Amino acid sequence: MKIKHSLIGSAFAFLLATSCCWLPFLAVALGGAAGLSAFSAGLEKYSGLLMVVGVGLAGWAGWQFYKKSQARTAGKVVLQSLLTCPSCGYQKMETMPTDACQFFYECENCHQLLRPKPGDCCVYCSYGSVKCPPIQSGEACC
Repeated sequence: MKIKHSLIGSAFAFLLATSCCWLPFLAVALGGAAGLSAFSAGLEKYSGLLMVVGVGLAGWAGWQFYKKSQARTAGKVVLQSLLTCPSCGYQKMETMPTDACQFFYECENCHQLLRPKPGDCCVYCSYGSVKCPPIQSGEACC
């Protein structure tokens, strides 16, 4: 809802800021209303301020949209990871557990038992294409 308000506000500010340019043409198109031309000429001295307000509101709208998109993707945890065996290069897509770390994994091709590398919490953090769910969520791993 805030994004709609900020977009409407920035569009309104843009229209107001540029009214010194388009309002006289509108007045002529509608039959040369002298009152609109005078109003436009009065706004011309404020055009710089109105343009700054319009650009500021457009920037604020973009920032609000960026923050909202970050919040939408922050809570999503990817559960599929492509494990790659360091010995033979065999790859397999696996679903990571969400309630426990996986310390061991046996390669289906060469049957080597994979263990996490020093400093990693599980085999997905060491050999997977995606880190484990606790790390993705910003939590400490097992």
